[in-house]
Amino acid sequence: MKKVLLAIAAILIVLGVVLYFAAAPFLINKTVNKMRTEAGVTIKSVNIPDFKIVYAEGGTGDAIIMLHGLGVNKDRWLSFAKLLTPNYRVIIPDIPGFGESSKPQDKNYNIMSQVERLNLFAKELKLTKFHLVGNSMGGDIAGNYAATYPEMVKTLALFDALGVITPTKSELTLLREKGENPFYIKDVNSLDKYQEFMFVKPPQFPNFIKKYAAKQALKDTPFNEKIYKDMQTDMFILESKLNKITAPTLILWGDTDKVLHISSVPIFGKGIKNSKSVIIKECGHVPMMEKPAETAAAYQDFLKGQN
Repeated sequence: MKKVLLAIAAILIVLGVVLYFAAAPFLINKTVNKMRTEAGVTIKSVNIPDFKIVYAEGGTGDAIIMLHGLGVNKDRWLSFAKLLTPNYRVIIPDIPGFGESSKPQDKNYNIMSQVERLNLFAKELKLTKFHLVGNSMGGDIAGNYAATYPEMVKTLALFDALGVITPTKSELTLLREKGENPFYIKDVNSLDKYQEFMFVKPPQFPNFIKKYAAKQALKDTPFNEKIYKDMQTDMFILESKLNKITAPTLILWGDTDKVLHISSVPIFGKGIKNSKSVIIKECGHVPMMEKPAETAAAYQDFLKGQN
């Protein structure tokens, strides 16, 4: 009987561990699906040469394509998109190499390669002219797209965008120069530091969710590093092409961005003739997540001003 009880206890312990770790992806998926429903988007996909691109789409009206940053995915836009879908057709792709889109190891993921993939994606959706929004790496892609295909872009919005060399180094640049990388997530502690780096007020999650998220981030690290290495060949070419952007442009920045210093704003503003700048107070690198209502209000005011 004692052996039977010990066996049952062992099974219960194993089952408890399995349920503990299974709960995290279940709850994350449930939360994301709820947010997608609230944003009024559904998940779709199209194929371009060498890639399947998975994207979220919802709403009707003028099309807006939203581009996320490095190491994340389309769901980063959901809180913001929720406020746009009542009036616009929102399209949010997982940029090739990220999220649910294809990730072939042998392809180049520099900025201009992604610009050309974005153009193929727009053609697959039969878009002739659309609004374009990008955050961080997505802003770099969006800016280069607007400079390369000006006839396709109704308006451009750059949210804490990569693409220019700032006169003041960001905290990220200073840390990288010392050999530190706050984007390298290997455990809960490093995940907490990453969140503190990205947000003024980081979102709070249960510890078991953070453990799962840190594990997933660690798994994705080698490929994200490959993408970052590819990007280094052209991540700052946008600065030389700002004068080719003809679309009305909103430059929006979190005032406490530690990733890309706010001194980027006047460089973008000087280079893009038809532009306006908005600074979101007490906000970090991802204003559409940290301050979605304020960011959406500023963006919609900008769009209304173009009518």
